[in-house]
Amino acid sequence: MIDLRGDCARCFGLCCVALPFTASADFARDKPAGTPCPNLRDDHRCGIHARLRDKGYTGCTVYDCFGAGQKVSQVTFGGRDWRAGPRADARRMFDVFPVVRQLHELLWYLTEALTLPAARPIHADLRRMLERTEALTRGTAEELAALDVPAHRQEVNILLLRTSELVRVGLGGGSKKKNRRGADLMGARLKGADLRGASLRGAYLIAADLTGADLRGADLIGADLRDADLTDADLTGAFFLTQPQLNAARGSAGTRLPESVTRPVHWTA
Repeated sequence: MIDLRGDCARCFGLCCVALPFTASADFARDKPAGTPCPNLRDDHRCGIHARLRDKGYTGCTVYDCFGAGQKVSQVTFGGRDWRAGPRADARRMFDVFPVVRQLHELLWYLTEALTLPAARPIHADLRRMLERTEALTRGTAEELAALDVPAHRQEVNILLLRTSELVRVGLGGGSKKKNRRGADLMGARLKGADLRGASLRGAYLIAADLTGADLRGADLIGADLRDADLTDADLTGAFFLTQPQLNAARGSAGTRLPESVTRPVHWTA
């Protein structure tokens, strides 16, 4: 089983070091890439993990490496702490981490696609692409740094698009009305909207009102759900929805979710 959920206990705090922060509503301060966050402790744990939202680090609460952190820490670099080795090794680790993170995100989508009965006609192709992508994640640091990730993502996307078509066609999602791919729906009033089987790939749903909306079987890959209101919405069977997307939204105990994700704690806090 491919490990596609972040395990901070087996990672050297890579997301807290390798990635840049920009002072905004998501982060309390600027932090350049390759510089440790001031909240990172010596044991690679976050010193304010339980208070991230209160301290202005909402961006951290909606991030997930899909298991790339422990892959780079324990596999690519064989358990060598970036703090203990030469600075050059640390830089290589920080450069490789975003690459593996992208590959692990693709693994997440491919793995989910293989669980969808409607996509059975292309399961063999999906499985081959999954195995190929997993093999790429186990390359050397040099191989990973040289990898053309956009080109590989495009190959994977062809299969994911076909998966989407196969799943949604049985839900009435083949009509032009249900194709909202890349649509600008920021702040849209979609309360109670019938979006069953819709393609919302890459749609901008920032602060959209989706209260009570029917999103069953919708394709949500890459949809921006920041501050979208999913109170009492039905996302049963929605696919290609990731935990970071859900964490960025608002919802309630009445929001119905697919089994691939968990209800964010802050929804009911």
